[in-house]
Amino acid sequence: MSQGNETAAPHADASNGLTRRGFLKGSAAVAASLVIGVHLPGRARADAISDAAFSPNAFVRIGPDSQVTVIVKHIEFGQGPVTGLSTLVAEELDADWDQMRAELAVANTEKYANKLFGLQGTGGSTAMASSYEQMRKAGAAARAVLVQAAANRWGVDAGEITVSQGTISHSASNQSAAFGDLVADAAQLEVPADPKLKSPDQFNLIGTEVRKLDTRDKTNGTQNFTLDLYPDNLVTATILHPPQFGATVASVDDSKARQVKGVIDVKTIPAGVVVYADNTYAALKGRKALNVQWETGKAEKRSTTQMEQDYSKTAAKPGLDARSEGDVEKFLASADTVVEAEYFFPFLAHAPMETLDAVVQFRDGQVTAWMGSQIQTLDMGALAGVFGVDKSNVTLYTEYAGGSFGRRAQPGGDFATEAAQVTKALGSDRPVKLMWTRENDIQGGRYRPLAVHKMRGGLDKDGTIVAWDQQIAVQSFMKGTAFESAMIKDGIDASAVAGSQELPYGIPNLRIGQHLMENGVPTLWWRSVEHTHNAYANETFLDELIERAGKDPVEARLAMLGDKHPRHSGVLRKVAELADAAGAVPEGRARGVAVHKSFGSFVAQIAEVSEDARGEPRVHRMWCAVDCGVAVNPDVIRAQMEGGIGYGIGAVLYDAITLDDQGRVEQANFDRYRSLRINEMPDVEVAIIQSTQPPTGVGEPGTPPSGPAIANAWRRLTGKSVHRLPLVPITA
Repeated sequence: MSQGNETAAPHADASNGLTRRGFLKGSAAVAASLVIGVHLPGRARADAISDAAFSPNAFVRIGPDSQVTVIVKHIEFGQGPVTGLSTLVAEELDADWDQMRAELAVANTEKYANKLFGLQGTGGSTAMASSYEQMRKAGAAARAVLVQAAANRWGVDAGEITVSQGTISHSASNQSAAFGDLVADAAQLEVPADPKLKSPDQFNLIGTEVRKLDTRDKTNGTQNFTLDLYPDNLVTATILHPPQFGATVASVDDSKARQVKGVIDVKTIPAGVVVYADNTYAALKGRKALNVQWETGKAEKRSTTQMEQDYSKTAAKPGLDARSEGDVEKFLASADTVVEAEYFFPFLAHAPMETLDAVVQFRDGQVTAWMGSQIQTLDMGALAGVFGVDKSNVTLYTEYAGGSFGRRAQPGGDFATEAAQVTKALGSDRPVKLMWTRENDIQGGRYRPLAVHKMRGGLDKDGTIVAWDQQIAVQSFMKGTAFESAMIKDGIDASAVAGSQELPYGIPNLRIGQHLMENGVPTLWWRSVEHTHNAYANETFLDELIERAGKDPVEARLAMLGDKHPRHSGVLRKVAELADAAGAVPEGRARGVAVHKSFGSFVAQIAEVSEDARGEPRVHRMWCAVDCGVAVNPDVIRAQMEGGIGYGIGAVLYDAITLDDQGRVEQANFDRYRSLRINEMPDVEVAIIQSTQPPTGVGEPGTPPSGPAIANAWRRLTGKSVHRLPLVPITA
């Protein structure tokens, strides 16, 4: 996201023709002004405003006009760190919200590493969790220095000075000053390394619904994304990828493409065939005119049907134990009732509204790039590697992005590598804009992995679940990446089993098995990662066992959670209260419930579903309760729950990436890979549990419970269990 009109970042107003909207004017000045914004070592500040500004640390800059600019180290693609992290600074600074601004930090791992990752990057719903204390300290340090500057000027004790809504006051002498009045004095003082922070009872902004800093620009269309960047002398590039994963270019006939007016050149790179042009239209027309023969000897040629069969055979056997308690086989054999189910989860594309894009320039041994980078450290390494330069010769500007859902967070820096290769292949110092089309995006891989779960559950004569066996066959996207050593321990990939491995219910005999499958289709984390399929299998299978036992789905869950999981129980009780308060279930509808913990947050949801004239589910209402620790901005939390629910509904009802019998992706655009439509979005009510626990993530945890809540409602309405997704059958 971004700021309001008054919050435009410095790199958005000092160049010469960089965007169609006229806000960015040229790459050289853009670089200078961005450097000014974050005061990178070794770079001089060049304008009068910045020279007069006070920057007590890497995250806060206060101008003589009293504007407070927060340098946000995380990418903003709609999940809210620009507003959330600025709130933390403003709280401890005692600033007025109207004076707050924000800008995204230039990539700099040393200054802006995610404290939970050890590198600069955004993911796993960690922006708030990793920055909560850090950003508060940044604000508190700035406040302490301003107060000391005022005390020195007025000759009074700093302890007698108060700060409120951006005004510094000493009541006894009736003196006051704005922040901007003191920045010159403050800049001469030592900044405390460990300033005192407020206690929760002193909060004025944290926990309130301050307006989002990016709303105005996004509403009036002035916010710039990478898609909007058009520097002078720009070359636009589009790419034709192979039709099968793992295929490579055998030969290219580009004669017709080169005849297209505006086409500059055609080059082959490892990822495919690139068409360079003066404008987007020419690049696309030139790409369409290509005649490419592909080498498919090492390509993945299996269909998704074949993959499912392979996964199913594997999941029928016990895998590597991710968790094992009691004697599962013994108690399944002696159970009064045994229920078995096999679950199939398809590949899913992320489908962000802004497809992957970047502007890259290589001039005089320096690489400059603008892109919606989600893991800046790895993308900088990828850029440096392609051009053969040191990372110190790479400048990466993180642009606001139109969604991601995990797609921009690539452990190998895939897209940054491709953009660099495209630029390098042209052999020019002109800036090159690589722009993926929707077809590139939908057919480009890096999907949520296909998965098969084999489930067995045993009930005794009283309907108590005495045994649970879950075998998960899924591909690992951590193997061979920079994250492998951290994520795969003793053969267990946390990105495959998390959410099932920590199943919270009191089942005495329980086994979670893992099979890591080999697959040539490139995969990646997807909104809520492994939790999206593990939560679904957990909560729908559990619900079937509860129904078989004739028990209430909420009360049975609460009984199995017991006293060991109070936060699970808390959101479950709250969501039940919300649904009960809405009254009886209307005729022709049913309700289903699910509860799940992911990324440190606890979320419970109840869905109200009917069957439409086509025999398909219609989701009318969703109730949601979330416990994410301290609620920094309740409005942002509700928005993320609503967005996660909508994203989850669309996927569980309609979405799948399928491969034909040659391994070619059958979907290419939104006609066959659809999102939830606005008229299909249910009414959503969100309750936020009050908490003093440290804040945790909200970008992803709203998605996992939505699918199983809907499926459980559908089964109770129709008697049909949903073990295969999407719920609505795929049609040609």
